Amino acid sequence: MADVGSAAPDFTLTGAVNQEDTEVSLSDYSGKNLVVLFYPLDFSPVCSEQVPDFNKNLAAIQAKGAEVVAINRDSAFAHKAWSEDLGGVDFPLLTDMNLAVSKAFGMALEEVGITTRGVFIIDKAGKIAFKHVEQAPPDNTLSAEQVLAELDKLQ
Repeated sequence: MADVGSAAPDFTLTGAVNQEDTEVSLSDYSGKNLVVLFYPLDFSPVCSEQVPDFNKNLAAIQAKGAEVVAINRDSAFAHKAWSEDLGGVDFPLLTDMNLAVSKAFGMALEEVGITTRGVFIIDKAGKIAFKHVEQAPPDNTLSAEQVLAELDKLQ
């Protein structure tokens, strides 16, 4: 399992940014802080609040030298449809169909075939600087504002 202080598990995933196909690797963010959102499903109620919150605050996150990616098991087709439904998502929604990346981060709910909700911040050196795994969503879902506060600690 990926814990604070350990090297982030490497990954390369495909997905979508708005309506465009994309392929993203952890190494693409070398030298930057990276916020990794894990979430269960596109079109679900809590996800449909959390992802737009991060999208609305993307410029503030980028101003702190960080980028955002979001990962779940939905297909790029679902990501594109959901992004359109949300009015656009300007960061990668990545597809982890076999849950391999979710498992590497300890975020797979294998018994139901989805990813649990959580947030990781990977620092510029590729180490996990922050980890939050939800135990009782949506009561402890992290907002973008809370993640901005965590990014301040890395400055």
